[in-house]
Amino acid sequence: MDINALFTDEGLRAFTSTVRDQHMKDATQYGQIADIVRRRLESEKIDGDRWLSKKVRAWKVSRQVRAMEKASKDAASAAEALYATYVNEVLELPQRRALAAARKTERRQNRQAAAGAAVAKSLQKSVTSLSGGPTEVPGQVPQARPAEFVTPDSPWEQWPMASGGDHVAPTRTINDYFPNGGERR
Repeated sequence: MDINALFTDEGLRAFTSTVRDQHMKDATQYGQIADIVRRRLESEKIDGDRWLSKKVRAWKVSRQVRAMEKASKDAASAAEALYATYVNEVLELPQRRALAAARKTERRQNRQAAAGAAVAKSLQKSVTSLSGGPTEVPGQVPQARPAEFVTPDSPWEQWPMASGGDHVAPTRTINDYFPNGGERR
C-alpha cells in the first residue's frame, strides 16, 4: 500500500473499510467457534465430573474465544473511529477555522457598533441635559401624562387610635412629600 495514499480521504476510507470488514469477519468466526466449543465441551464427560462441572468447564473455555470476538469487534470500531477522527481533525479543520475566524470578526464588529451606539446615546443625553432639556416641536403632543393625585380610601381613618382617644391622624398623601405636585422642572 502506498503510504501517501493513506493520507487522502479516499485512501484512508478504503483502508479503514478493509480493516473493519476483516475484523467483523473474524468476530463472526470467533463467535461461531465459541458456540461450537461450548456445545462440544458440555457434551463431553471427563472422569470425576460432578453434575455442573461440564457446563462450568465449557463456559470457562468458550469465554476466552468470546473475548477474542469482543476484541475483534472493538478493533472494527476503532477502525471507524480512526476515519472519523481523521476527517474531523485533518480534513474539516481548515473549514472550521475559517468559520470560527469569520464569527470572531463578526462579533468584534458587532461589539464595536454597539459601543459606538452607546457612546452616541450618552453624548446625546449629555447634550440634551446641558442644553436645558429637549426642545419641543410645535404641534407635537407631549408623551408624558400629567400626574394624577388620588386620595386613598383607608379604613384606618374610621377607627379611633389605639391610645384611647377619638383623635385620628390625617392620612398623608404624596402631595405632603412633594409640595409642587410631583412635577419635574
